[in-house]
This record gives sequence, C-alpha cells and structure tokens, in this order.
Amino acid sequence: MKSEPEVPLHEEFTYVYGMATQVIKCGPWKDLWKRKSAPKALLLVIPGNPGLPGYYRAFLKKLYSCLNQQYPVWVVGQAGHCKLPKGMKMIEEMDVNKLDDGFGLRGQIEHKLSFIRKNVPKDVKLVLIGHSIGAHMIIEMMKRAQDVEILRSLLLFPTVERMAASPQGKIMTPLVTWFRYPLYMFSYFTSFLPDRIKHFMLRLASVILHLDDATLATTIDFLNFDSVVNAVYLANQEMKQVVERDNTGIRKHLKKLTFYYGTIDLWCPLQYYEEMKRDFPDGDIRLCEKGFKHAFVIGSSEEMAEMVADWVRDDLARL
Repeated sequence: MKSEPEVPLHEEFTYVYGMATQVIKCGPWKDLWKRKSAPKALLLVIPGNPGLPGYYRAFLKKLYSCLNQQYPVWVVGQAGHCKLPKGMKMIEEMDVNKLDDGFGLRGQIEHKLSFIRKNVPKDVKLVLIGHSIGAHMIIEMMKRAQDVEILRSLLLFPTVERMAASPQGKIMTPLVTWFRYPLYMFSYFTSFLPDRIKHFMLRLASVILHLDDATLATTIDFLNFDSVVNAVYLANQEMKQVVERDNTGIRKHLKKLTFYYGTIDLWCPLQYYEEMKRDFPDGDIRLCEKGFKHAFVIGSSEEMAEMVADWVRDDLARL
C-alpha cells in the first residue's frame, strides 16, 4: 500500500513592518508567482494570541491537501511572538523609529497588511482565515485594504466584541493588566531554563491538555522573555480595545464573511453567537456542532481544515 506523499512545508523568518516575523508556507513557495501556472488564489491564516505559526502546521497541511494541493496555504505569525534565529533581532534597526506601537493591536493589523502588500501580487485573490483575535484583525484589514482583492474571510471562534466581559476574559484581564509585570518576571527567569527542562514540564502538562509533539515544540519556542512580553502586551490591548462589535464594518462586508462560533467557547459564549445571528439574519453565521474548543489547533486541526475546505471550494472553483 502506497503512503501519501509528504505535504511540503517551508518556514522562514523575515522582517515585516520592521518587526521579526515567522511565516510558514504550505505548498510550493520558490518563485511561486513567477510560474506560468501560478495559483490565482492564496489562503492566508491570521492566528490568535499567542500567534505562533507552528500551532497551525497540521491545519495548513490538511487544508492544502483537501483543496487537491492547488492553492498555497500560508500562516503569518503575530509580530514578535516567535523565537528568533540566532543573529536576528526583534526589531529591524533601520525601522526602530518608524514603528507606531508595532506590537500592539493596531500595529499587528498594519503588520498583516504590510505582509500582504509585500508578498502577494495584486492580481492574486485572498481567502483570509482568522482565528480568535485574528478575526478582529481581518475585519479591520478589510476596512483598510481597498487595494487588496479579498475573495472570502472565514472567522473561526471570533473574538470581535466584549473580550474582557467574556467568561475567559474575566479571568485573563487581571492577569494581563494588574499581574502583567510579575508575568514578565516569571517569563524572564523561565527563559533561562534549558529546553529539555521546559519540555519535561510541558510534557507533564500535556497529560491533562493532550498536547501533541508539534504543539509542545511550538510552546517551548514561545517560552522566551521577548515572545511572552509581546503576547501579554497584545492581550492587554485586546481586553481594552475589543469592546463594541463593529456592526458597520461587518455589514459592509457581510457577503464575504463567514463566522464560526463554538458551543463551549469561553471567549465567545453562545450569547454572542445568538446576538450576531439576530442582528445579521442574512449573514453566514454558523455554530459548531462538533464540540471544538476555542483553541481548535489542539486536537481538532484536521477536522476544522476539512470544514474550511468545504466552505471555500465553490468560491475557488469560480476563479
């Protein structure tokens, strides 16, 4: 019996908007847009927080396979959340004075737009896939990116309103506001631990959390001082700024939006789904019937990818 060919993944580190950025690309990547048979569309994942592309490896590979390996699938990490290769700095020296709160929420949105404009030709259509805070970022991107051709936006477990007031937000808000600096100190000291010690500690936690090896490795990469500081700083801004739902922006782009809510999601409780469904009866607003967690990348990546492929297949077929 023949085994399926390995799906190609390419990891790279670069500067986008002056900030260190990790990108993972699924499918051919070298001279991709120069080929005669260059794809007409790109699927781009905007992650949650912490926004490390490594968490989405299985999702990318399955989605690429489900679409018959016809369209590249990329994930661009949140700026400053990655473990840097040796010799790379968190901020590009030439752009230090140009950044406007680059690691904050608004800066991360501009970071994603800058990545698209720098790396995706204007005639290539985009399918944006936003997870958690990535969903909020995509709505903001659609408002600002008149020059970007967005075919469809899929918002998975979307934190687009009342984050601090959600059940999970009530727990996390004190941690990322009042206890932010003790968290920084803790991350500073743990960053000196050898990776094998971090791996052992996380391996114990994985018995409860059911983490696979890829998730463990990504989490170990995240446990360094700079990455934790940037992720906590972003979370702090999320709690303060993601309050009222942007009904105007949603209504303007409603025909291109798909919302997918969870039934057990403490960041986006069922009430948020019901109110969204009530306020936008003509929208494509769906409720998970499979019991996926908010962090679907832990345990449900392949199932989620299969569903996403079904949602976009007709749009891609019309290209």
